Amino acid sequence: MVLILNIETSTQVCSVALSRNTEILSVRESQDEKSHSTLLGVFIEDIFNTESVERSDIKAIAVSRGPGSYTGLRIGVSTAKGIAYGLKIPLIAVDTLQAMAWGIISIPEFRTQLPEDVNIWLCPMIDARRMEVYHAFYNLRCEPMREVAAEIIHPGSFREILSRQTVLFFGNGSGKCKHVLDHPNALFIEGFKPSASHLTEFSLRKFRKKEFEDVAYFEPFYLKDFIATIPRKNIFR
Repeated sequence: MVLILNIETSTQVCSVALSRNTEILSVRESQDEKSHSTLLGVFIEDIFNTESVERSDIKAIAVSRGPGSYTGLRIGVSTAKGIAYGLKIPLIAVDTLQAMAWGIISIPEFRTQLPEDVNIWLCPMIDARRMEVYHAFYNLRCEPMREVAAEIIHPGSFREILSRQTVLFFGNGSGKCKHVLDHPNALFIEGFKPSASHLTEFSLRKFRKKEFEDVAYFEPFYLKDFIATIPRKNIFR
């Protein structure tokens, strides 16, 4: 029996899931933006108390590694590293976009919306402001078909892929792209949100393969540098 605590904070969703092998025992999550620093510790403590789990029972902690929100990733990773160090357990990093791909095919609500008998690729998208998104392409086995990238979406985006391939776009960055990617092979699913429960398949695989991170040196996968901006209302103060 492998108990793993999974953390997802790469987007506006703050989520924690406790898994036992492939079974999800408990999930806590909130979609309130900018609440990660307040809620993450509360969710973790609540899961321990509600499930009557001793900290010594946890075999590893997994965290969504990015790409995504700079602040969200920092909070999630720093919390995961602190727990891993304190409990002397392995730290596991799961690709955020790959976990999203697993979520879309493992949740019946979304799985039933996939067209049958179609060679389809999955393209999870995370909003990176304006018309830019973080994205990657996966097949239905969640195997990467194209590397993770940050891209400004325009009418010609992915034309080569869409000319030969049906692609399902989803995630909080896909909504703003729907009117731009006007192609018969471009499909969109609304309402999908990342969850720590989507990490569990990959966190278990990595635990069994002993694919662990160095707690001291591991950093989130930001994909691009963080740029601090000054709110418009404060520019002339």
